[in-house]
Amino acid sequence: MNSPAEILPGVIFYAYQSAARKERLCLWNHHTLILQVSGQFVMETSGQKISMNGGEMLLIGKNQLGTVAKTPLPGCNYETIVISLQEDLLRRIVLEEKLEADGKYIGPSNLLIPSNDFLQGYFQSVVPYARSSGASMTDEMGILKVKEGVKLLLLALPGLRNFLFDFSAPYKIDLVKFMLCNYQFNVPVEKFAELTGRSLAAFKRDFIKAFGAPPRQWLMDRRLNEAKYLIETKHLKPSSFYLDLGFESLSHFSHSFKKKFGAAPTSLNYSLSSGD
Repeated sequence: MNSPAEILPGVIFYAYQSAARKERLCLWNHHTLILQVSGQFVMETSGQKISMNGGEMLLIGKNQLGTVAKTPLPGCNYETIVISLQEDLLRRIVLEEKLEADGKYIGPSNLLIPSNDFLQGYFQSVVPYARSSGASMTDEMGILKVKEGVKLLLLALPGLRNFLFDFSAPYKIDLVKFMLCNYQFNVPVEKFAELTGRSLAAFKRDFIKAFGAPPRQWLMDRRLNEAKYLIETKHLKPSSFYLDLGFESLSHFSHSFKKKFGAAPTSLNYSLSSGD
């Protein structure tokens, strides 16, 4: 089985692994419901860190960047089901069920869903389809399962209607605060613009006004300065953090570091160890 497998293309996914722990950068464009079947799932954004094990459910808010670590527990496989709550489907639910937001959601961007008998029953009803790669699930059945999940979420937490059914365009958020919290994520400048509620032109204009440099230049300088700090102060090796700072490869990091500081990061490591 491929992992992740698409059970309903673009909507329901199933991930399986038996051994190695995996960590990767994620961008959530849509609200996302995670059903953790087995193993440990750890999600970290600039504002939250959430861990869950088998049998738990997590609702992730749209328009976020973060990292996800997937770890099979001893003697177990890692299994998770991911349901993308896309806006067009949520709009259909609003029309069909005559639901709508009745205020502004002010809770956390991501929340563990408290379990009840109805949600546990829903959870168990989805697992067989996922494990069989959706072989017996038609598109119509898949959409019905997503709708059922949304209705049960609202039954458990009625306030989620303001979370799920807010279709307003992203408003301009504090650019400086957002970038200082998320500079390490390796995503295109266009995506940073979208996540801060700006057109690309407005983002570049506001960025230069706030930071005194174009976005790509500032991002590279910020990441390299942080790398230099980690080497000099924390005595870390570049291989342990270059991915966390948004560099695509160790050679890319080393080349950029030498271009900015005039010396390879390995030489800085060597000089530090020689002085000890």
